[in-house]
Amino acid sequence: MRRALILLCTLFGLLGQAKAADRPNILWIYLEDVSGWFSCYGDQVIETPNIDKLAESGVRFDRFYTPAGVCSATRSAIITGAMQTSLGVHNHRSGRAVFRGKNLGPVFDDIRLPKGVKTLPEMFRAAGYWTFNEGGKDDYNFKHDTKQVYDFLPRKRGWGPASLVAGDCWKGRKKGQPFFGQVQLGGGKLGRRASATIDRATVPVPPYYPDIPEVREEIAHHYDCLLKTDEQVGEIIAALKRDGLYENTLIFCFSDHGYKLHRHKQFLYEGGIQMPLMVAGPGIPSGKVRRDLISGIDIAPASLAAAGIKIPGHMEGANFLEQDYIEREFVVAARDRCDYTIERIRALVTPRFKYLRNYLTDRPFMQPSYKDPWPVSKRFREMMANGEMNEAQLVFFGPKKEPEELYDLANDPHEINNLAKDPKFKKILDEHRLLLDGWIKEHGDKGLETESDPGLLAVLKRWGDKCVNPEYDRVRHLLKPSDK
Repeated sequence: MRRALILLCTLFGLLGQAKAADRPNILWIYLEDVSGWFSCYGDQVIETPNIDKLAESGVRFDRFYTPAGVCSATRSAIITGAMQTSLGVHNHRSGRAVFRGKNLGPVFDDIRLPKGVKTLPEMFRAAGYWTFNEGGKDDYNFKHDTKQVYDFLPRKRGWGPASLVAGDCWKGRKKGQPFFGQVQLGGGKLGRRASATIDRATVPVPPYYPDIPEVREEIAHHYDCLLKTDEQVGEIIAALKRDGLYENTLIFCFSDHGYKLHRHKQFLYEGGIQMPLMVAGPGIPSGKVRRDLISGIDIAPASLAAAGIKIPGHMEGANFLEQDYIEREFVVAARDRCDYTIERIRALVTPRFKYLRNYLTDRPFMQPSYKDPWPVSKRFREMMANGEMNEAQLVFFGPKKEPEELYDLANDPHEINNLAKDPKFKKILDEHRLLLDGWIKEHGDKGLETESDPGLLAVLKRWGDKCVNPEYDRVRHLLKPSDK
């Protein structure tokens, strides 16, 4: 009897190993601050052969939208499969007891995920997957233990793909154990690591920017970063093939938000949230292009489903890779506090139109922010003061903002002609208002309330005199001299 029991247990163990080995590896190639100016998306300034090959081997998505225009809010939403505003993790770089070496003390915005909500890597670990985060970036706006989330983290935190290329990320796995991994690429944050290659005089300047040398430098530099990013994607694919992992690895390659220049990063215009997404690997058709609306919160449930793991109820995203997938009617994105700058904007995108609701109309888009010391920012403010910007540029760089914006993306891709006050579009405006109101009612939106006193106090401790928004006034007296 005992021998039979041992044989039975051994058989079940072998079956479990076989089942695990049959499941695909899941790899996220996570691009930071990367606008999708790749040749596979039609850009004619540069050639990105490695990214193009990845897109050709799978599906390229042309209408992928991130949940926010800034990294930590998007990252928090994508890793949980739910909007950051639903979980209360919407404010950029919140939930940190220590910020850039400064201990905030016992009173800070101690944000936790709701009971029962787990991060995606934790779910994969529970299902027998090996998890890793190459680059080690875990920029989430809630308290977590990184070592409980990932099996492997590189010794040196930052961006990949060095540890992955060396094969270190998956060396610790058991035989046949599948992995879920994230490789973080610096993308638009590469700085001097991307050599100046592109002729600044040849880059296109969109009409919402003045055509000045400072703008051309920023745009051309981003192209330089994309060339380096393409090289890194090629290195990742080569490493997978070298180690015999490529054929059984489902790859999601996507960006968290647009490049760093004004109106893109941190904001909800197309340049901030309409990003590249490619999916390739087992079960994915090659050479396909999809133009339906996809949200960043859809990546987590699609990853779980590919591994045969049940999608939990807290996830608001959908498995957009399943055969009977029903296309989205709309996607939503949110802008809330970024660093010390308090803002509140919501965007709702339908197949043709975009509706933006600006809640804080008492302040312009160009209120104080971390970008102020940049040469291009100083030049922008100088031109604003001297009346040197045209009507298209003043949509963003003007002294005020409208409470509502409505754009026909099919005919106005640069989002310059606001149709919100045009009586011909009143019905469409009303429809989009109702859609956003319904979404808020269904899911809740914790970003529509001002942060808690501990949260505001934590921001004051982090940023000091840069916190000029009136919301800080109610807690400013609580700041101790030693905190300033």
